[in-house]
Amino acid sequence: MNKMKIFLFAFLLISNYNFGQLSRSEINALQKKEDSLKNISLQIIQGRTAAERFTADSQFTKMFVRALKIKNSFYYPFDSLITISKLVPDDSSFKIFTWQMVVNDNETRQHGAIQMKTADGSLKLFPLIDKSDVTVNKEDTIGNNFGWMGAVYYQLIEKHSFGKNFYTLLGYDENNISSNKKVIEMLTFKNGEPIFGGANFSFPDNSVIKKYKARYIMEFKKNASPRLTYDSSQDMIIYEHLISETGEPQKKYTYIPDGDYEGLKWSDGKWVHINKVFTQKTPEGQEPVPQPVLDANGNIDETKLSNRMPQNNNDSIPQNTPAKLPVKK
Repeated sequence: MNKMKIFLFAFLLISNYNFGQLSRSEINALQKKEDSLKNISLQIIQGRTAAERFTADSQFTKMFVRALKIKNSFYYPFDSLITISKLVPDDSSFKIFTWQMVVNDNETRQHGAIQMKTADGSLKLFPLIDKSDVTVNKEDTIGNNFGWMGAVYYQLIEKHSFGKNFYTLLGYDENNISSNKKVIEMLTFKNGEPIFGGANFSFPDNSVIKKYKARYIMEFKKNASPRLTYDSSQDMIIYEHLISETGEPQKKYTYIPDGDYEGLKWSDGKWVHINKVFTQKTPEGQEPVPQPVLDANGNIDETKLSNRMPQNNNDSIPQNTPAKLPVKK
């Protein structure tokens, strides 16, 4: 019985640690909401028809808002909602939720919301309304949450300059039947309200992508998968350079990565472009090549085999330990 008491006490400590300011009754209420939301959120992706997906998305949105209205819901992780992206900056000032709904093969819509952290645990929510389909100049548009360009965000970077917080979001957009997009989106707050986009990118004057003022958008061939990520070890956004595989730069759906990497480094309130991130090259004729043990006729090459065996010195294996050939990886 004493062991059971100790276990329950430890469980309560862990629960309080994980859920922050939430009371037991608030946790129970949110868990019930999450159980219902989990199944509906999957239907947004798995619905067989557009009507089924629309219905699931509408139901999910309404139920999710009701769940967020529970006091201190900001501290609840909603971990089982695996189709919903949930990001929190280092300063824990807000949460941003994003998800997508495929309308048809040629149209995908993003949905989302920003939940602000409040002192009393009450809900302060900004819905994100995707206006990308009616926006002409997406790269140059700066707007609030009702003029959002839409993306499912997978990484959030917090930076500080001039006494102000800048939040950079890396996102994905399953654009249409021919191409996908990845985006670098700037998020700031003015008078407590979110602003998407900003003149926070610095490219050289002769750059062909100098026009990207408010956000950076990569559009590429449907089955391509260029890298776009923030590398904390280098404190840099790293992305793959794209080229048209057909020599038609005006057709974004032909773009594929060419193996070069570019970068963006934060400096004085801007992401400054770096043309080449990795500059080291292997000299011609010194490329690594495999050294198989078998020769062309399938016989063991004793010279190569002996070169792989440990030398008879202080670092060699004990005599009573059988030597093993290295496993080819």
